[in-house]
Amino acid sequence: MDPEALLAGFGLGFSLILAIGAQNAFVLRQGLARSHVFAVCLTCAVSDAILIAAGVAGFGALTQAVPGLEWGMRLFGAAFLIWYGARSLLAAWRGGESLRAGAGAQSLSRALATCLALTWLNPHVYLDTVVLLGAVSAQYADRLAFALGAMTASFVFFFGLGYGARLLAPVFARPGAWRVLETGVGLVMWAIAASLLLGG
Repeated sequence: MDPEALLAGFGLGFSLILAIGAQNAFVLRQGLARSHVFAVCLTCAVSDAILIAAGVAGFGALTQAVPGLEWGMRLFGAAFLIWYGARSLLAAWRGGESLRAGAGAQSLSRALATCLALTWLNPHVYLDTVVLLGAVSAQYADRLAFALGAMTASFVFFFGLGYGARLLAPVFARPGAWRVLETGVGLVMWAIAASLLLGG
């Protein structure tokens, strides 16, 4: 296995998911609430692994060959993010719903459904993970090593984010901090939705 390809895949994969986006904001909130953290992190990491494998296998060409597919993905993704952002902003306005870590936890099925929607309905996931990683992997003879590096980055990042969020639990014991978080999550969701609709 080529260590250079492995490290390149890890570095690019990590950099692509480092920015706070819809999926990351959800994982952060679940980590702070200590609600189904392992299942949520595993779902995100495995989803990324599937997308990375698809990209390295050449699926990224499909989004380029069918222009209407990308636009449809953008519309669905934006609609979901607008709805989810509105829920977060409403929770921030009401306040008092999650005053302590572990309070107000949702069911496992609902958490996973939200996690899957934020992952698979987000066109940026396909454009970055599938198309970009798939294109870059073509530069390496050992594409498998590149893919494994990128997949490892996803597992490290999501589990680090989900469980590392607990270190902030004392801060979010204050109702005001939860309201700030919910407001931030809502605005992030709406900003991403706007970028999708504007073609960014």
